[in-house]
Amino acid sequence: MRHTIAVLVKDYPGILAKVASLFTRRGFNIESLAVGHTEKTGISRMTIVVEGDERVLEQITKQLNKLIDVIKVRDLQFQNSVERELALIKVNTNSLPIRSEIIQMVDIFRAKIIDVNNQIMTIETTGTEDKVNALIELLRPFGLKEVVRTGKIALSRGSRDISTSKKQDE
Repeated sequence: MRHTIAVLVKDYPGILAKVASLFTRRGFNIESLAVGHTEKTGISRMTIVVEGDERVLEQITKQLNKLIDVIKVRDLQFQNSVERELALIKVNTNSLPIRSEIIQMVDIFRAKIIDVNNQIMTIETTGTEDKVNALIELLRPFGLKEVVRTGKIALSRGSRDISTSKKQDE
């Protein structure tokens, strides 16, 4: 089972390495990791996606909470959260008919063309992992030149947030 874990940490050089090494030492694979500043100065938020059962989730949560620079850890359950991923996709566009077909696909997926020249089109898309994967697969036959993805980011639905929720192990 996949778990999306939100982690609030003190923002300083080396905290990402500390958290990542915790996963490495325990033999857990990070499927996706996104890190950024929060609304509070000096606090960063990590969104980590891991595969494992409830025992694995509990073990990860306990280990994260032991780190002195970790402020809060929360499992964001799919049904109670909103999640998105950003992808930039470069695709070959050698002719007008191909460009037109790609533009139609981009419109259907509510994506954006952010750069274009005679040979390459760069597309920006956001959505669930499945949506991003679907667009990439439809564009693959045209010749993908490059793809970069942010990894999942997520927030709890409604007024509940990580700072008002209990610590995972309490």
